[in-house]
Amino acid sequence: MTIGVIISTYNNPRWLEKSLWGYMNQTRMPHEIIIADDGSGPDTRELVMSYAQQLPLRHVWHPDDGFRKTQILNKALQVAQSDYLIFTDQDCIPRADFVATHERHARQGHFLSGGYFKLPMPISELIDRDHITSGEAFKLEWLRAHGLKTTFKCTKLVQKPWFSAMMNAITPAKATWNGMNSSGWRRDLLQARGFDERMRYGGEDRELGERLMNAGIKGVQIRYSAITLHLDHDRPYVDQQAIEANNAIRRHTREHRLTRTEHGL
Repeated sequence: MTIGVIISTYNNPRWLEKSLWGYMNQTRMPHEIIIADDGSGPDTRELVMSYAQQLPLRHVWHPDDGFRKTQILNKALQVAQSDYLIFTDQDCIPRADFVATHERHARQGHFLSGGYFKLPMPISELIDRDHITSGEAFKLEWLRAHGLKTTFKCTKLVQKPWFSAMMNAITPAKATWNGMNSSGWRRDLLQARGFDERMRYGGEDRELGERLMNAGIKGVQIRYSAITLHLDHDRPYVDQQAIEANNAIRRHTREHRLTRTEHGL
């Protein structure tokens, strides 16, 4: 199968570049990487163009008119050509086996639910290309040496396949469509008519997963296998009214067992 990656971004070329360094280091290179740009300035376009000879990049952009992530993701979905698509964000650096892990777990009638490991701002700033290429940035020893506090969440970075498989199986976290790390078949996503474009920040990605599950497509938990490092950042776009409106849309989707949206593709 062909496999593509869709990365959402907005006005943070520094973090996006760190993410792209991760994709340059994959053991399984994707056939396409689409940058779904929700209205960034010219710096982001220039960054994408500067890496276009090294990665199979395409830049899908629309003007800045507030938080419209669902709309730009739908535009990226429309131009995508790969059979299977991974969705993630500008602030997520993929481990070298990230794409290969999604490919290995992909199967018909399912979507994959990954996660992320959150980094504090000092480490987010510190990480450079060499740390990513060498894999140091994903090692607990290196992270602890640079100030990371040890918590249970550090188990996500234990690089032992048997341990990751066990943790995926026993975690109480449900397999949901998480915008920073999920994947599915392009055919299934188009059948669901993509993302609901009424939705702003707050659960807007998960609603798509709820429609997929209503259609009989099961979520599979791989949060301990498909690893990304989440770079710290502010969230000025958080709006409680928008979150409440999103929750109402999600309740309607669940209660009526909707499999498609009339507000998407």
